[in-house]
Amino acid sequence: MIFIPFLGAFALAIITLMEKFTLKRKKLPIRTFHTYSFLASVIFMIPLIYFFWHISAQAFELKNILLFLLIISFSILANLLSFYSIKWEKITNIEPALMTEPLFTILLAVIFSFFFTEYERNLNVVIPAVIAGSALIFSHIKKHHLEFNKYFIAAIFASLFFAIELVLSRLILDFYSPISFYFLRCSAIFLISFAIFRPSAKTLDTKLKKEILLIGFLWVAFRIALYYGYIYVGVVTTTLIVLLAPALIYLFAWKFLKEKPSIRNIAAAVVILLCIIYVVLK
Repeated sequence: MIFIPFLGAFALAIITLMEKFTLKRKKLPIRTFHTYSFLASVIFMIPLIYFFWHISAQAFELKNILLFLLIISFSILANLLSFYSIKWEKITNIEPALMTEPLFTILLAVIFSFFFTEYERNLNVVIPAVIAGSALIFSHIKKHHLEFNKYFIAAIFASLFFAIELVLSRLILDFYSPISFYFLRCSAIFLISFAIFRPSAKTLDTKLKKEILLIGFLWVAFRIALYYGYIYVGVVTTTLIVLLAPALIYLFAWKFLKEKPSIRNIAAAVVILLCIIYVVLK
């Protein structure tokens, strides 16, 4: 099962590049992209839930229903803030903020481990994860990029809300199959977003629809891999492995976009890889 988060890291790397490319279009409103990307994920999961549908009776306990609603709320806020910052600010300026999500997730998981048994507190995993997360953040920090404007602050809060959502999800994941959980989460977010924003599909041309469908499919692949990792490998270990995504982004950017990674980027990728090798082989 430890190989599943590696597939998630690969999917996340492609998602990041696709979202950057798609959201650049000035005619594409954030609320439209947000709403229909969740619909795309739901569409891809409909055939899967026939085979993987599972919800235990505990999921319908009041405390777990409230947790589910809280997860949905944090997810909506996180996605809207993330799309807002990505659309209107250069990625290089907000990358340090976006890269704080794994570190937030690891730190929150450690805090939660004092109260819940679902989270690991093994220092042999936590310390390498913190080192890898810190290396990733510092590799993106440049003096002239640290401009704390509204887009940078939005990206910080997006990372924090994503981390809270993911850590809270672990508390109720055992009551669902990962596909059932993600299907219900995405369906709820789509319905709420559609009711609030009433986005028009007329603004989406054929090319945009295909891109959104691909992004929706990749999010399904990433989140299912992430949830399986949380259940069978642990939140901190899974988050550490998913940190490979930025290293893969450097590789894809170099290979397909002819963008040469900096020495700091390469050094961070090496540190992350060594930390993952240490945890996997320990």
